[in-house]
Amino acid sequence: MRGWLLRAGLVLTASLAGCGQNPRSDWERQQEGKLPVEETAPLPPYPRGADLVEFYVAATSEFRFFVDAASLSVGADGVVRYVLVARSGAGAENVSFEGMRCNTGEVRVYAVGQQGRWGGKPGDWRAIQPRSVQRWHNALYREYFCPQKAPIASAREGADALRRGGHPLGREFGSHDRGR
Repeated sequence: MRGWLLRAGLVLTASLAGCGQNPRSDWERQQEGKLPVEETAPLPPYPRGADLVEFYVAATSEFRFFVDAASLSVGADGVVRYVLVARSGAGAENVSFEGMRCNTGEVRVYAVGQQGRWGGKPGDWRAIQPRSVQRWHNALYREYFCPQKAPIASAREGADALRRGGHPLGREFGSHDRGR
């Protein structure tokens, strides 16, 4: 019986020793270099009122939404990055630095702002839900930054879309149904 326990202990020890090496699967080795790699996103300067451009979300929204045009960028990784400001009618303000993947319809919060400073840890990528409470992500995705699920070509293109009330390609394909 003792010999059996000793052998079982040795087998367990050997198998656990292999776990620490974290070997990659064949699939992981085949996919190496094919998977998208996200650029690091340095935090932008805190938004200034003069750079905020308001955009339409919904007539029933209790908040007004703005993007800091000075923070808008499009990375080589295809991620549109921007600072979002949401203001309530009572004057409360939520500020976040976010990224949007147009090809997959996902959004990520990199940092939140409070009293002129950035804080928090980057969140995970999550799907943009068309009928969620957070309609502003869907509006930015469909009407401003990702017309036809492709990222805008430049920050200037995104800022122009915000100032005009939508991207021309978004309007062309019927995403601007606001009851006007």
